[in-house]
Amino acid sequence: MSILHKKNNCSFLDHYGFISNIYKNINTNGQILSYVLSAKLFHILSNGHTLNRKRLKGKSSDDPHEEATKVRLKYEAVLLEIESNLKEKIHHKNNVSNVDNIRDFSKELLERTIFDHVGTNGGNNSNTSVKHKIGNDDFLIPYNCRFYCGCVLEQCLKLEGNKYNIVIADPPWWNKYIRRLKGSNNKLSYSMMYNEDIASIPLKTLLATNCLVAVWCTNSPSNIAAVKNMIFPNWGVEYVATWYWLKVDIQLKPVCPFSTGSKKQPYERLIIGKVGDVTHVPDEHLFLSVPSALHSHKPPLVELLKEYINEKNPEILELFARYLLPNTCSVGYEPLKLQHTSLYEVVS
Repeated sequence: MSILHKKNNCSFLDHYGFISNIYKNINTNGQILSYVLSAKLFHILSNGHTLNRKRLKGKSSDDPHEEATKVRLKYEAVLLEIESNLKEKIHHKNNVSNVDNIRDFSKELLERTIFDHVGTNGGNNSNTSVKHKIGNDDFLIPYNCRFYCGCVLEQCLKLEGNKYNIVIADPPWWNKYIRRLKGSNNKLSYSMMYNEDIASIPLKTLLATNCLVAVWCTNSPSNIAAVKNMIFPNWGVEYVATWYWLKVDIQLKPVCPFSTGSKKQPYERLIIGKVGDVTHVPDEHLFLSVPSALHSHKPPLVELLKEYINEKNPEILELFARYLLPNTCSVGYEPLKLQHTSLYEVVS
């Protein structure tokens, strides 16, 4: 389970623990080994920033400061509800001695995982995770999964005839940061997409009669409006809720201060839509986790979403995937990127 705590429309997710549990007891050349992501990647400590409450007092429902205030109040409430032993567990699990500069460490790991797998597809139909060689490199492949490497628009056409109950998308929104990153090191960037391109993904025919669609979105008002007013309608999806992912350090403090206007926030938003009949999805759900230091390594969402789908074993599709998950079909240029064994440590 990835959910360590859930109460009053707030949750806490254990990203590190969830991923580590997937790769236990893998048969590798006759030897049974377990693989875990490097614990250093989740040793996140903030700089002790505090919130300037006066600056975040919103004056109207359209004031962008009001959203940050709302998320901050939810965060303060959930801190009071989380049991002390859970706080200690989170701190202990992610606290690593002799940690080098995490940003340099994660950058080094990502530079090792620059591959061109376009046109490659495969999966694992067994009930156990495996280590598998693709080209000259070893990758960990979780149980009961499929992957398709390449342009999302093109790969979705290969899925024709399949129907999915849960779809999760993390589009490469056009933004200045990625454009600067592309200028400094083209291999570390990815192809950004305009809103119209995302809306053109042929997803409508892949949606089950009753399904949920969750899209990671930036804090850009134009992107938020595009999801609700263009992308979802083009996909045949009805908007139902916005959730917030609050990134906290191992002491459960926000990784950066709550801010105002268009400045960086310690949270990201997840916009949720539906097709057909699903259980009522609450609005403004707040979920917290210690984030991975790897760029765009989002926490697993399926356990949060599947309770709103009346399917015991829902079919799951992830678009623009950067890592694989069990019971999921992953599509994008880099679904194998964070599966490379260089990111993991072996425990016997």
